Amino acid sequence: MGEAVQRRFLGLTAAVAALGMTATLSGCASGSGSGDVTLKFVAADYGTSAANTSETYWNNLARNFEAAHPGIKVDVHVYAWKDVDREVAEMVAQNKAPDIAQIGAYADYAKKDKLYTADQMLAIRTQANFLPSLSDAGKVNGEQYGLPFIASTRLLFYNKKLFSDAGLDAPKTWADIQRDATRLKERGVRYPFALPLGPEESQAETLMWLLSGGGGYTDDVGGYNIDSAENIATLTWLRDNLVGKGLTGPVAPGKLDRAKAFDAFTRGQVGMLNGHPTLMEDAEKEGVEVGMVPLPGVDGPTTGSMGVADWMMGFKQNEHREEIGKFFDFAYNDENVLAFADEYDMLPVTDSASAEMETDARHKPLREFLAALPNSQFYPFAKTSWAQASEAIKESIGTAVEPNGNPESVLAEIAKKATDAEQAE
Repeated sequence: MGEAVQRRFLGLTAAVAALGMTATLSGCASGSGSGDVTLKFVAADYGTSAANTSETYWNNLARNFEAAHPGIKVDVHVYAWKDVDREVAEMVAQNKAPDIAQIGAYADYAKKDKLYTADQMLAIRTQANFLPSLSDAGKVNGEQYGLPFIASTRLLFYNKKLFSDAGLDAPKTWADIQRDATRLKERGVRYPFALPLGPEESQAETLMWLLSGGGGYTDDVGGYNIDSAENIATLTWLRDNLVGKGLTGPVAPGKLDRAKAFDAFTRGQVGMLNGHPTLMEDAEKEGVEVGMVPLPGVDGPTTGSMGVADWMMGFKQNEHREEIGKFFDFAYNDENVLAFADEYDMLPVTDSASAEMETDARHKPLREFLAALPNSQFYPFAKTSWAQASEAIKESIGTAVEPNGNPESVLAEIAKKATDAEQAE
C-alpha cells in the first residue's frame, strides 16, 4: 500500500474496531428471536480431513449463538466445496432454499430476487465493518447482497535457498523473473517458474498475470475486456519469454494444476510461483524457507493484487429476515471471524478483525497478505455470466501460452463466450 492509503486504512480500522466492540457487546446482550425459529444453514467445508472439518466450527458457533438468542435454532449442513454450490442450487430449484448459505457465488440468486440485501439484515455496525473493496465486490446494481466471508490475496513466492545459492535477488519486474528463471534452469531447478494454467484454478493464475500487465477481465465500468491489447501482450510475453524458453518446468502450463505446483514447491523443486497463505505454512513445515514479494510487473512491483473471497447470503423464502440478521451480526464479531481465519490460514474480511490480526505478533507472516487486501481486485462476482466465463478460461487459457499458441485468438474466443453468456441473461 502507498503510505497515504496505509494511514487512511489503519485509521479506519482503528475507528471501526471500536464500533465493532460496541456491536459485539450489544449483540450478545440482546436476545430473543420472534418465536421459535430454526434457521437452515448450508456451508462449504474448508477442512482437509475429519480432524479439521468446518462442521466443527459451525456447530460450535451455532450452539453459542443459540445460547445468546433463545428461540432461534440453527440447523447446520456442511458440504465439500465440489458439492456445495450444486446442493444449494438444487434446494432453491425445489423451492426449499436454506435461510443462510456460505458458498462461492451470490449474483444469480440476487438477480432472481431470492436474497435479502445487506442493509435489510445487518446492524449498521456489522455492514460498515466490511473492508470496502469486499463490500463493493458483493454488490449487484449498487446493492450489496453478498456478504464477504473469508478472503485471501496472492504474492509471488520464491525459494530463498535456491535464490541464495544462485546469487539472485527477489524479482521486481517481468525481466527479473525471466533472468532469475534462466539462472535457476541452468542450475538444474525442475520448475524455475511454476505456471499452473491447468483447469483446477487457471482463472486465478491468469488474472494475476493480467493485472500485473495492466489489464484484467473487466474494464473500468465493469464490462468484459478479456481480449484487450494489454491482456494479449501479457500472454504473448509469457509464451515468448517463459514457456517458449523452457523456464516453466517439465509439465506444460495447460496441464499443470495449482495443487501439483504447490506440492512441488513444498518439495523444493520450484524456484518461483504465485502463492497464498496456506502454501506459506505448508512449505515451511517441509523446511522450505519462503520469500514473498508483490507480484512483479512490466516496470516494477504491481500496486494491487488479486483477491479471492467467498460469500454469505440470506434467502428470502422462509421470511426469517430478522433472525438471519441476528445470526450474521453474531458470526461477524471479531472472535468468530479470527477463529475461522486462524484455523484455515485465511484473511478476515472486516476492518476490526484485520486490525487485530495486523497488530498480533502471531500473525506477522500474514501481514504482507493483509496489506495487499484493501487494494485487491476480485473476479467479477456480480456477473451471473462469470461462471461460464470462468469455465471458458479454464478450458483453453493454457493453449494461449504454448510455444505455437495464439493469445489473440484464444482470448477472443473466451471473450465471445463471456459476452454471449452476459447477453443471454
